[in-house]
Amino acid sequence: MARIRNLRQLIWLVSNIKKYGRITLKELGRKWVEDAVTEGNPLARSSFNHYRDDIFELFGLIIECDSAHRYYFDNPQAIDEKSLNSWLLSTMTVNAVLSDSASIRDQIILGPVMAGEQFLATIVDALKRHRCLRIGHQKFGGELSERQVEPYALRAWEGRWYLLVRTDGVFKKFSLDRIHSLEMTQERFVKLKDFSPQVYFSEYFGVLTDDTPMAHIVLRAKGVTADYLRTLPLHGSQRELLRTEGYTDFSLDLRPTEDFIGELLRHKKGIEVVEPADLRQRMRETLQEMLNIY
Repeated sequence: MARIRNLRQLIWLVSNIKKYGRITLKELGRKWVEDAVTEGNPLARSSFNHYRDDIFELFGLIIECDSAHRYYFDNPQAIDEKSLNSWLLSTMTVNAVLSDSASIRDQIILGPVMAGEQFLATIVDALKRHRCLRIGHQKFGGELSERQVEPYALRAWEGRWYLLVRTDGVFKKFSLDRIHSLEMTQERFVKLKDFSPQVYFSEYFGVLTDDTPMAHIVLRAKGVTADYLRTLPLHGSQRELLRTEGYTDFSLDLRPTEDFIGELLRHKKGIEVVEPADLRQRMRETLQEMLNIY
């Protein structure tokens, strides 16, 4: 990869072109000076052209210029909400901001670092090379086992990294915090044609993937819970059906696994399952089991 001249400047340019959609170099330059990106120094055209190259190297984003001399992303899908580039941009933005925050470090409270990060470099290398991995894994309450697997994807969820693999013709997921050893082998494998990790997880909430039937679900969100669901949808299929002063109905189409049940319970009385009837019954039974504990 080409030398990245200044990560903060690249992040600033990507964020502002994304924000305005199309913007001239003059407008960018004015905002550049206002935000003191380079301590008040102007944005030279030659520097901007170098930044364009670096942005393509780092994010795969193509910056083009239209007939009105406005710059825009020719492939904005490269940083859509579910893309790796979007996640990288967000992470880099946070890193850039926090690196200047040493003087107020006691005022910034972060969550725990995701476990298993020590294995990420090897896993990513194996994904690139289509190489098998040999892993030592131990489930909670289970015995340590070792196996050779074909890595297909990584997924971050609820503070953990998960590795999606194919072993003995079946897809399985391993939480990296339960992996005790991992090494890349010399054995290569051929990935299943047209397999898409995004499609694999698209019918589910979370990482649990089982044979739970698909369902058309209607949720009634009450009070501020409706605002939470609008700003952070539970699933890509979520749609708003009805809005009243007291509640909002949302529809979703997914497989309601235990992950999804747990998410609904997390919102307590803020969410009611309107349909289907069998999911309402599952919620009722789960709540009764919880009540029995107390």
